[in-house]
Amino acid sequence: MTGVVTESPPLERLKAMLAEIADIRHAEAVLDWDSRVSMPPAGAQARAELAATLTQLAHERFVSDELGALLEQLAPDRDEDSVEAALVHVTHRLFDRARRVPTELAGEMAHASGVAVAAWDRAKAASDFESFVPHLERQLELKRRYVECFPETDAPYDVLLEDYEEGMTTAEVQNIFTRLKEDLVPLVERHRGSAPGDPLLSGPFPVEAQQEAGRRVLEAFGSDPASWRIDETPHPFASKPGAGDIRLTTHTDEKDLTSLFSTMHEFGHGVYEFDVDRAFARTPLGGGTSSAIHESQSRMWENLVGRSTGFWRWFYPQLQGLFPDVLGGIEEASFVQAVSAIRPGLIRGDADEVTYGLHIILRFELEQELLAGTVAVPDLPQIWNARMKEYLGVDVPDDAHGVLQDMHWSVGLLGYFPTYQLGNVISVQIWERARADLGDLEEQFARGEFAPLREWLSEHIYRHGSRYPPRELLRRVTGSDLDPEPYLQYLRTKFA
Repeated sequence: MTGVVTESPPLERLKAMLAEIADIRHAEAVLDWDSRVSMPPAGAQARAELAATLTQLAHERFVSDELGALLEQLAPDRDEDSVEAALVHVTHRLFDRARRVPTELAGEMAHASGVAVAAWDRAKAASDFESFVPHLERQLELKRRYVECFPETDAPYDVLLEDYEEGMTTAEVQNIFTRLKEDLVPLVERHRGSAPGDPLLSGPFPVEAQQEAGRRVLEAFGSDPASWRIDETPHPFASKPGAGDIRLTTHTDEKDLTSLFSTMHEFGHGVYEFDVDRAFARTPLGGGTSSAIHESQSRMWENLVGRSTGFWRWFYPQLQGLFPDVLGGIEEASFVQAVSAIRPGLIRGDADEVTYGLHIILRFELEQELLAGTVAVPDLPQIWNARMKEYLGVDVPDDAHGVLQDMHWSVGLLGYFPTYQLGNVISVQIWERARADLGDLEEQFARGEFAPLREWLSEHIYRHGSRYPPRELLRRVTGSDLDPEPYLQYLRTKFA
């Protein structure tokens, strides 16, 4: 929208309506952040009611006849490549989907999520899945009603995928995951029986020193305290309530260094949102184009940067200084090997680069079965535990370390999990293109230089927001469609 001197009255009116709707959704984001970071637990019910009201208000305004009429007036030529055309196209797609969904159902879904997240907090703390069963059953009931709003879709799970990854189908995900399993399973098999932890990484690592480590990394990567903040929550996430307002969270435990990697992961989400062209603010173009592209960035900063030898040549001396009693006598090479080792374990968020994919595939399978009703919610822990043993060779000791470890299902994010592994695949495709353009990234990292990579990513990905659909953006950046082979080659090379 930058550089446009005059706009037609319909376009001006459309932007005004979209800005008002965006403001409501930004208010929802602030309330959601507050509910995870600051709100007393007893406030969950009132907050859920407020979230439902705001969701219904935004939904009513978005699916209004007036907005629909404006979109019809502004329908662009499909071959037109302009910001205005992209705005109308993206808004039209979202409008067509939202208009199928009753406003009452949208409100019910928001309310159920607010209540269920609080219930998940309690259930996980007590390792008590039974108490969470009614909330997950309620989420599934609502998701089935949501899917029924799209009767022309052959595969019900496709409806959920489309909310996070435009144009992606269940069959495509299944084909990609089948190819990945051909390489991932043998790699994991060779490491079955490995200890779930490593003495080099078992701490204790005092929480305040870990938080200082995270702040140093964020500063080096390019966060600005004037626009960024980081807080503690049971489950890390990133949020952008508005332009120039990036809020990250992490979870710090003195027993391990997981918080450092979750901080880098959430930075990837935050930097994508922060670097979107400010001219797109308060419009549907003002955020990342898809969940898989988003996860490609969180996984890139967490793994391709954060587990690289170059990164640790720069940062390990600082980490040793923060934890002299634990790390003072440990060589850098031994530490780097430990943080990158294939080590089958219980927790997805702690998983290494190889076993992580099997955690995601397990959830992808279970989500389809739960939606179809072939797996009953009360039976979920038993099935979860059996597949963890089959896929990863680990015994699940309790619900907190098993089926309750992620908050996604409490929020109603069914269909999201596959995008983590798709993001892993995409991250390497983008990484290879960046290396071709920027040269030896490892040497740059070893000097503490991360700006060249960030600026390259901003130019090629971040600034575009949702202007381009995910598949088109990937082709523009890499010259190819979604392809698991570069990712598999990366793993084979690293873990040979």
